[in-house]
Amino acid sequence: MSRKVISGIAIVLVMMASLASCVVQKECREPELDMPGEIVSGRNDSLAIADMEWWKFYTDPNLQDLIRKTLENNRDLKASVARIRQAMEMNRISKMALFPELSGQLEAENETNDYYGENEVRDPEISAKATLSWEVDLRGALRWGRKKGMAQYLETIEAQRAMQMSLVAAVANAYFELVALDNELAIVKRTLNTRKEGVSQAKIRFEGGLTSETSYQQAQVELATTASLIPELESEIAVKESEIALLAGEFPSPQKRSKDFDNTKLPSYTPIGLPSDLILRRPDIRQAQQRLNAAKAEVGVKNAERFPKFAITLTGGVEDNDFKNLFRSPFSYVLGNLTTPIFNFGKNKARLKNAIARYDEARFDYEKKVLTAFKEVHDAVIIYSNAHDASELKLNLREAARKYVDLARLQYLNGVINYLDVLDAQRKYFDAEIGLSNSIRNEYIALVQLYKALGGGWSPVFAAENDELEQ
Repeated sequence: MSRKVISGIAIVLVMMASLASCVVQKECREPELDMPGEIVSGRNDSLAIADMEWWKFYTDPNLQDLIRKTLENNRDLKASVARIRQAMEMNRISKMALFPELSGQLEAENETNDYYGENEVRDPEISAKATLSWEVDLRGALRWGRKKGMAQYLETIEAQRAMQMSLVAAVANAYFELVALDNELAIVKRTLNTRKEGVSQAKIRFEGGLTSETSYQQAQVELATTASLIPELESEIAVKESEIALLAGEFPSPQKRSKDFDNTKLPSYTPIGLPSDLILRRPDIRQAQQRLNAAKAEVGVKNAERFPKFAITLTGGVEDNDFKNLFRSPFSYVLGNLTTPIFNFGKNKARLKNAIARYDEARFDYEKKVLTAFKEVHDAVIIYSNAHDASELKLNLREAARKYVDLARLQYLNGVINYLDVLDAQRKYFDAEIGLSNSIRNEYIALVQLYKALGGGWSPVFAAENDELEQ
C-alpha cells in the first residue's frame, strides 16, 4: 500500500472523527448556570468553614469517635465502595476495547464418513491457531465509550463522598439530639425533686390549716405530670441511641456522649466561601457533573453507531492431519470486515435522539443540583443566624423565669400570694429551661446543616485526583 493511500485513509479517518465530535458538541448544550457573585447577599468570603476537616470542625471527642466508627462500619458506605470497584472494572473494560484482542485455539478432531456404497473415509485434523482481532475506531465509538466508563467511575466516587458527607451530618445531628434529650431528662428530674418538695410543703401547710386542700391537690397534680415525662424521654433516648448504633453499623447499644454541649465550640463567625468553590466542593454537584459527562459520551457512542464499522482479523497457526507434520504446515489468513447499517427503519437515529434527550435530562438535573445547593446554603445561613439569636433570647428568658420563681416562693412564704402563683412561676421556669435546651440543640443542628450544605469535609487533594483521572 502506497504512502499516498495510507495518508488518504488517515485523513478520512480524522475527518470522520471530527464530524462525529461536531455532532456531539452541536446537540449537547452546556448547562446554563449564570451563578450570582455571592451565595448569600453581603457574604463573599474567600474561605469557608467547610474547608475544615470534620475532625477539626466537630471538637467533641465522643462525637469524633462515633463518626470514625460510622465511616469504618456503615453498611451503606461499604456498599458504595463495592459499587466503586464495579465501576472501576467496567471502566477498565471500556479502556481495553481500544486495543487488539488476541485469542488462542487448540483443536483435535477425527471425522469419519461411511457413506452407503463407498469406502469408509477418516479425516483427522489437529490445529493450533492464534487470532488477533482489532476494531478500527473510525467514528470514535470506542473512545466515547471510554469517556463514558471514566465518567461513570468518577460518579461512583463522588456518590461515596456525598454519602460520607451525609453520614457525618447524620451522626452529628443524632448526637446533639441525644445530648439535648439527656439535658432535658436532667431538667425534668431536677424539677421532679422540686415538685416533691412542693408537695411536702403544701401538705404541711394544709394539715396546719394555713392553706386549702386545693393547693395540696394541685401540687400532687404537678408532681404526677412531671413524673410522667420521664418514661417518654427515656424511650426517646433509647431510640436515639439505637439510631446512632445503626449508623455506626452496630446492634442497639448505649452510646458514650458528653453531658453537655461544651465540648463542641460554636464559631463566632461562619465564612461560607465563594460560589465557584461551592460547585467544586459539593460532591453531589460533582456527581451530577459526572452523570452529565457520561450522558454526553453516550450521545457520541450512539452517533458513531450510525456509521460503518471496520474490523481486522489476523489468524495464524499450524494445521495438519497428524502430529508428525503439524509444525511443518503453517496456516494463516487475514480478514477485513466493513459493516454498515443500510436500512433498519430508523432505529439508530432513534437511539441517538434518545441519548440526546437523556443528556438534556442530565443537564437539567445538574442545573437543579446547583440551584438546590445555593438554596440550601442560603437557608442554612439564615437558620443558623436566627438560631444563635434565639439561644441568647432563651437564655435571658430562663434567667428572668428563675428570678420570678425565687420571688414567688418568698412572697408565698410571707403570705402575700397563694400557692397557685408559685406553681405558675415554676411552670414558666420549667418551660424556659426546656426551651433553652431545645434552642441550644437547634443551634448546633443548624450548624451541622450549614456545614453539610457547604460540602463539609471537602478535600482539595481528593478533588484534584479526580480531575486528573478525568483528563
